[in-house]
Amino acid sequence: MTNHEQTNPENKNLVEGRTGLWEVVIGLEVHAQVSSQSKLFSGSSPSFGAGPNEHVSLVDAAMPGMLPVINQFCVEQAVKTGLGLNAEVNLFSVFDRKNYFYADLPQGYQISQYKQPIIGEGVITIDLKDGTSREIGIERLHLEQDAGKSMHDQHPSKSYIDLNRSGVALMEIVSKPDMRSAEEAAAYVTKLRSILRFLGTCDGNMEEGSMRADVNVSVRRPGDEFGTRTETKNLNSIRFISQAINAEVARQIEIIEDGGVIDQETRLFDTSTGLTRSMRSKEDAHDYRYFPDPDLLPLVFEQSWVDGIKANLPELPDALKARLMDQYGLSPYDATVIAEDLETAAFYEKVAAGRDAKLASNWMTVELFGALNKLGKTLAESPVSPEQLGALVGLISDGTISGRIAKDVFAEMIETSGDPDAIIEEKGLKQVSDTGAIEAMIDDVLANNQDKVDEYRGGKDKLFGFFVGQVMKASKGQANPGVVNQMLKSKLDG
Repeated sequence: MTNHEQTNPENKNLVEGRTGLWEVVIGLEVHAQVSSQSKLFSGSSPSFGAGPNEHVSLVDAAMPGMLPVINQFCVEQAVKTGLGLNAEVNLFSVFDRKNYFYADLPQGYQISQYKQPIIGEGVITIDLKDGTSREIGIERLHLEQDAGKSMHDQHPSKSYIDLNRSGVALMEIVSKPDMRSAEEAAAYVTKLRSILRFLGTCDGNMEEGSMRADVNVSVRRPGDEFGTRTETKNLNSIRFISQAINAEVARQIEIIEDGGVIDQETRLFDTSTGLTRSMRSKEDAHDYRYFPDPDLLPLVFEQSWVDGIKANLPELPDALKARLMDQYGLSPYDATVIAEDLETAAFYEKVAAGRDAKLASNWMTVELFGALNKLGKTLAESPVSPEQLGALVGLISDGTISGRIAKDVFAEMIETSGDPDAIIEEKGLKQVSDTGAIEAMIDDVLANNQDKVDEYRGGKDKLFGFFVGQVMKASKGQANPGVVNQMLKSKLDG
């Protein structure tokens, strides 16, 4: 079994197997790199793209006698993130040693947090494609240092170690098992990334490894206890997260329906085959022999310090979405699309300033985004500025050009980055609203199609569209459609 159709209108997320319906249970552990100038316990740079082992201090390499020193800014970033997730900030938290042995972990342990994390329970509201919203619980957020990287493709018989990432500050954000489909998991990661970017606490660049997810998946019969879960590690794109979940759901259902049992284990997602494969049996917490790090004191905050951070939080995606709906009258869907990141929202507000807000939204989310997608460009690389797109929207609204002509003008703007006024002037594309000129065109069309005029007046109302089309053709698309419709109706019905 490789494909399971979602059926059951009572619960769109139930998956049909050979022997009945199954419910999918998903929880995510997202590792988000803290945006900072230095690592969690050393002064080394955490920046991406350096040569192997260029950003490694004696602390990062675990040289004897080297002691960690907490980076206060990273702590502030974690608290800010917790507040942005509507989560409880713990005024007392402890760093622990998580012991395991791996070539790219020079200390032989990872400094993390276990029983007493910096951030407790919170909640994220996700927006789904059908227009509904759901709340997904946050279990915790804890700070920890990243490990280095083993490189197995540099030598035919040896593995190399790059410690540039060793000690980089990570926030591990653990969700509750509240998601029930790959779509919900994708929406959760999308929303979480937006919140982190709005806060400035993580850049969310998954392709650079600064945000990645471990996906916990299990299946059960509706209403049963949770099934045995597997954890698929280190997924670095939203597309791969969705694919890995669907592949793992199909695999687990097939095993159970064939009479087998699911092993609790860690798995990897193979992007070339679209399948998951076993990595190792899943460790329990006691396998890591957690204990408080003796080199680090507990973190103790004053509530007033937390309140100061809270007072300076920026406008976050949910608040921005609500404002866009209230201020500009946008639909929930349009507001969700525009509120996904700060650059999109800022661009839109420039386009919509003093203009038809809905028209501005349509031209940005449909025409501009469509054109950028074809060009493979981001909004920041747009050949059309927000001021230029706003000017085009204004010209449509005031009747200078029609919507159809606007598409031709826009295509020229994308190609040349030209201003719409200049393009319209150069190509003579101004909309004809002169009633005398339009009346002459209408008279010609009616005179040349007297048989169809008689049919229309005999009850064939659908021919009205034919007459509109002929007049627009005669005007080369430049006649004002509103004026054409009004005058045609008057002459045909008169």
